[in-house]
Amino acid sequence: MDYRGAGVDIEAGNAFVARIRAMAASTGRPEVVGSLGGFGGLCRVPAGLRQPLLVAGTDGVGTKLALAQDWGYHRQVGIDLVAMSVNDVITSGADPLFFLDYIASGRLIHDPLAAAVDGMAWACRISGCALLGGETAEMPGFYGDGRYDLAGFCVGVVDVPALVDGRHIQAGDQVIAVASSGPHSNGFSLIRRVLDHSGVDPHALRLEPETGMSLAQQLMEPTRLYAPLVRQLRQRGIPLHGMVHITGGGLPGNLPRCLPDSSLHLALDGGSWSIPPLFRWLQQQGQIPEADLWSTFNLGIGFCLVAPPNRVDDALACCQDCGEQSWRLGEVLAGRGPIEGLPF
Repeated sequence: MDYRGAGVDIEAGNAFVARIRAMAASTGRPEVVGSLGGFGGLCRVPAGLRQPLLVAGTDGVGTKLALAQDWGYHRQVGIDLVAMSVNDVITSGADPLFFLDYIASGRLIHDPLAAAVDGMAWACRISGCALLGGETAEMPGFYGDGRYDLAGFCVGVVDVPALVDGRHIQAGDQVIAVASSGPHSNGFSLIRRVLDHSGVDPHALRLEPETGMSLAQQLMEPTRLYAPLVRQLRQRGIPLHGMVHITGGGLPGNLPRCLPDSSLHLALDGGSWSIPPLFRWLQQQGQIPEADLWSTFNLGIGFCLVAPPNRVDDALACCQDCGEQSWRLGEVLAGRGPIEGLPF
């Protein structure tokens, strides 16, 4: 017996690493030391920080991977993988430094996995972080042929005086919503169940014909990367008292996480935006209760900013300049209480 006979091809693994080496190299930052291929990635802390604080986040893509692999959207979930961790890390005001990935498959499938890594590299370049390394594991008998799993983590750095942790949030602060590109990478266990129940062809159905996108394309649209926006807000000196990445749990589960204590709560303006048709279609087809809809999906809002009222217009202008759709979503109120303005 040998390793190849057991299902693991070391030569193919080495060829795959060689194939993706240039992708990783294209994401380099000045702080990165060395290149892909060592036992560990090396990265200096950026110069000029008085009290550097490392911020780490980790995530996967969830069961969106099942549809991506069925439909051939491999590059898109590579972008998702980076976005889910980077978008978490930047809520602390951190600059993303580097990202590492973990890819596991039953058998090394070069083209789909190279497409996923290409998506990761693109997302890292957009976010300003280095794809510092990773791990590719062949696990025959554990994953089926043609199936793979992705996980990753991001490390960022913030100077302690610039840390965003909610301590400055006070009554009167305004909440700004920044649009999502769709469901991002949350709620896909429910989405898959709705698709099975509906019996529609997701590649033929077009909920918004004016966009030219099929339902499948809408569902596979990658998670938006908000790091360039946050970086631009900081460079313009716009104070951010809080930031929120809207992931699993939706607005009700994520917005309160930015508040410093229970002496404050939030009031949302439910009329400030129209929930995209995709989410209403899912609700109708699956007969999803309103409360479950809000606590499962982002409903068109991928990120939120909390800013003092005298700088809201500046923040909205910056969002527009960065190509992000944004609007006033609500405000912070004094006193303990649930989120006001939810339809349930």
